Amino acid sequence: MAGLIVSQKRPRNLSHWHAGPLLFGDWGTSRLYVLGIAAVTLGLAAPYYLLALSVLMAVVAWAYTIVCRSFPDGGGVYSAARQLSPFLSVIGATLLLADYIVTAALSLVEAFAYFGVGDVKIMGFDGNSQLVTVVLCALTIAILGLINWFGARSAGELAKWIAVVSIALSAVVAVLVIPWVPEGLRSMKMDNDPWLTRWIHFTGIILALSGVEAVANMTGIMKEPVAKTSKKTIWPVLGEVAVLNLVFGVALIGLIGLNAANLPAMADDANLHIAGHDYAKQEINTHAMKVLAIEGGQYWMGETAGYVFGKITAVVFGLLLVSAANTVIGGIVSVLYALGRDDELPKGLTRLNYSGMPMWPLLIACIAPVLLLCFYYELTPLSHLYAIGVTGAIALNLSCCAFNKRLQVKRWERAGLGVIALLITAVFVTIAVTKHEAAVFCGILVVSVLAARFVGKRVAAREMGIPEPEIGWLAELRRETTPIDANKPRVMLAARGRWQAEFAVDMARRRGANLFAIYVRTLRVLDANPNHVPRIEDDPAAQEALGTIAHLAHMYRVPFIPIYVSSPDIVEEVIDSTVTYGCDTLIMGKSKRSNLARSLEGEIVAQVATRLPEGVALITREASPHPLPAPPASPEA
Repeated sequence: MAGLIVSQKRPRNLSHWHAGPLLFGDWGTSRLYVLGIAAVTLGLAAPYYLLALSVLMAVVAWAYTIVCRSFPDGGGVYSAARQLSPFLSVIGATLLLADYIVTAALSLVEAFAYFGVGDVKIMGFDGNSQLVTVVLCALTIAILGLINWFGARSAGELAKWIAVVSIALSAVVAVLVIPWVPEGLRSMKMDNDPWLTRWIHFTGIILALSGVEAVANMTGIMKEPVAKTSKKTIWPVLGEVAVLNLVFGVALIGLIGLNAANLPAMADDANLHIAGHDYAKQEINTHAMKVLAIEGGQYWMGETAGYVFGKITAVVFGLLLVSAANTVIGGIVSVLYALGRDDELPKGLTRLNYSGMPMWPLLIACIAPVLLLCFYYELTPLSHLYAIGVTGAIALNLSCCAFNKRLQVKRWERAGLGVIALLITAVFVTIAVTKHEAAVFCGILVVSVLAARFVGKRVAAREMGIPEPEIGWLAELRRETTPIDANKPRVMLAARGRWQAEFAVDMARRRGANLFAIYVRTLRVLDANPNHVPRIEDDPAAQEALGTIAHLAHMYRVPFIPIYVSSPDIVEEVIDSTVTYGCDTLIMGKSKRSNLARSLEGEIVAQVATRLPEGVALITREASPHPLPAPPASPEA
């Protein structure tokens, strides 16, 4: 055998034009609930706190430009902490899990608030009831899980366009609410609370920091130079989020008027008369941007047209929140997969389905937010749980970068990272002390993961004494076989299973041809530790598929070369390998997937057929038995 060919491809095709909307999908969604929380909690002082929050977001954004520059292959907290200590990386990963689980739950609760579910009765139940909220969120998560299971590529493209439309609508709403900005500037007034109380209030709206970790995880697929691309990604999104948050915060105070002074003390079911319309305090709390869109639209477009505009805008914002939930489901999968691959959690977490999606992590990612919603199903309690995970992850990431002497970071930059890390750590500690449920939630998650890690390590240690047997699929792949003859025709097999292997080997035997077989591993997850790429040594399914062909080829003395590729595009890799190795025939199996799976993912065989060069014959066949004649007496005969 000429040798196993392994190709690992990580396309760097993410420009700032694409990364920006993706970051906004995480970072920009925070305003959809932070504005209401700030107004309801802080009243006329809300704009001052939002200004302080914008300053904090700016310094954290600067810190993450350093992180992205230092980790061009991915610099989330898991990667940064792992350079110092595997134990710290597990803590960081668990903090991310806490953030992601709450983000998924909170985003969906808010999405249905923007969709207007609370304004109607469903089958006799109030739309605000726990039952309706949990059921709708659970159904949505199930749909998102189904889409991710099939590995639908269109989901990412749709998320990008939802983010782009949301950015545009946010800009339009910002213009529409300008009439209330002067009144808001006149009305805003700082509270007289002690500084400690102000600090606690400030940590209560720190949710807007969520999402900044996402940009560090994108660097592994960003266009080079990564430092430049990441800056072009971070700063425009920061500018939009920070500036428009202030505009909306001031306009909201101006719109609410005298009611804003009493908002913190009002009962949750109290009504506010705003610009000629009645709004419940809860509406300001849960979907302030919807209120701003409706009132701004009605001010400029008239009662009916403005109301329709506001509703359409609210639906788009709701879709953005659903998209954010989908993103964090992928984030949970990424973290769990990385922990399993690095032997921090059971290896079963790395088991992939046919489309490259880790199965058990996806199941956990869908179940965990639903379980959380059974206990916390409203914005306020969920917001208490929200910030502790993200602030812990940011503080740990920046601390590790500040103390990691191997990073090429200037002294003043390292000092800046350390100061910001201390500041975020203080926020983390304040939330843990003042929001006991957040500390308990995060603590239970950390203890659970560490316990699973401890048990997994003990089990693995007992199994290490058993030597790996020589006979196995990987050993079969590395076994010497008939050498390739450059003058013989070449056949490429891009199918899996025993019957396809028998058919391909028999065809190559009868034609006296060289046989190539390609296995494309599509890992459809944004890896939490992108420095690692899929390896055939860690891919049992690939070993079995290619090893089966190698075993048959050895038996029938067919020259054979296995090809293992990790790439996001199956069609491109199959065609590229077929052409590169000069094959005149390509064998592919007909898919047995359901019609739903085909429509979500696209029919691979059909795509290959339309792009295959002339002169290459395409053979497609069902996975049916193909009996082979008796093999020669021995390979040496």
